[in-house]
Amino acid sequence: MKIKPFSEKQLLTLCWWCPNSPYRCRDAVICDGAVRSGKTFCMSLSFVLWSFYRFNGAGFAFCGKTRQSLRRNVIVPLIPMLEELGFSCTEKLSAGILNIKYRDKENTYYLFGGKDESSAALIQGMTLSGVLFDEAALMPRSFVEQALARCSVEGSTFWFNCNPQHPMHWFYKEWIQKHSEKNALYIHFTMRDNPSLSEQMIKRYENLYSGAFYERFVLGKWTAVYGCVYPFMNSKSYCDVPEGEFSEYAVSCDYGTVNPASFGLWGKQQGVWYRIDEYYYDSRREGRQRTDEEHYRELEKLAGNRNIEAVTVDPSAASFIELIRRKARFKVVPAKNSVVNGIRQVSSALKQGRIKICSNCADSIREFSLYRWSENSVEDAPVKENDHAMDDIRYFVTTIMEEDRGFIAFAAPRKQENYSEVF
Repeated sequence: MKIKPFSEKQLLTLCWWCPNSPYRCRDAVICDGAVRSGKTFCMSLSFVLWSFYRFNGAGFAFCGKTRQSLRRNVIVPLIPMLEELGFSCTEKLSAGILNIKYRDKENTYYLFGGKDESSAALIQGMTLSGVLFDEAALMPRSFVEQALARCSVEGSTFWFNCNPQHPMHWFYKEWIQKHSEKNALYIHFTMRDNPSLSEQMIKRYENLYSGAFYERFVLGKWTAVYGCVYPFMNSKSYCDVPEGEFSEYAVSCDYGTVNPASFGLWGKQQGVWYRIDEYYYDSRREGRQRTDEEHYRELEKLAGNRNIEAVTVDPSAASFIELIRRKARFKVVPAKNSVVNGIRQVSSALKQGRIKICSNCADSIREFSLYRWSENSVEDAPVKENDHAMDDIRYFVTTIMEEDRGFIAFAAPRKQENYSEVF
């Protein structure tokens, strides 16, 4: 594995606990800031090195949003580096356990996912000598605090790593703003703290985001979102339906009876997904509600005689999903419904040109101009109006697309990332 020289902040993350460090007596370390700033790799490596320096035969915990994301983001890139340094690593996937040996020492590391409030029960009753939270701000407070309560061994330490969220977030208020009184070392990262990122790559990331997401993921600020959700969309952002054949088709649906129903027809051509047509029915505007059967007939009209690979539907529309299944013409997939993360993915897909909205999709264009962030919420949330085409577009990106890797095969393995450099 090829590692480029570390930056000053990366070195501090690696060595803050060493005997000659002025920070060696801290009870916790917090690394936050921009994406791709190198904080995750340095923190996870430092966590293991610290654990072997301080303990032998002890138990520790790696915690992520899910165990799968934890393995992908932390464990998989960490193991080759540890083995190159002379450690021996044995992972028990089904049990979520990583055993690590170095010479005559051996420690055990338990892998946990903290995806919701019920996750706190997974870690109850354990005794730990330290815990590392990858993306701490994405985990429920109950899970984080339960894990901290498990660290009852003398000399145990808390390790936090995250990207910024809303400035009213509990982790920002309770840990980052109070890091001094909690005896925590706070290290803030920007992209320029990662020597492995070239200037060209930094500019690429700067161009991916706008507004609050730029401030969070590029500048590393805990800032509130405000104004238009997609401020870069204007009259020049839309295109004509391209001529020629499409290699694949799909449909995304935000279902409504009292609220509007919005369906989008998507066609893929030369690696780009185009929203080539849509169905939008507002019962308040039309003065009459439509039934599941009537909406389904409109779905068939929208699809025409095309071979539709899949229809993704708002997961709360259980009766409509069941109707599509019974009709047996289309493969139906309940949509992933993470709103803020989905908005970020849609924003990136639009700015990169991986999806394009055709100018005949009038209701989508209207909603792009009206879709706003709520100014009264203490967390990130768009205003729940003028959002139906916005929701079905989000369902398409998060469920049919997978970060510019084409149409998902619904069980397709993820591509292996290149971990040849610190990132």
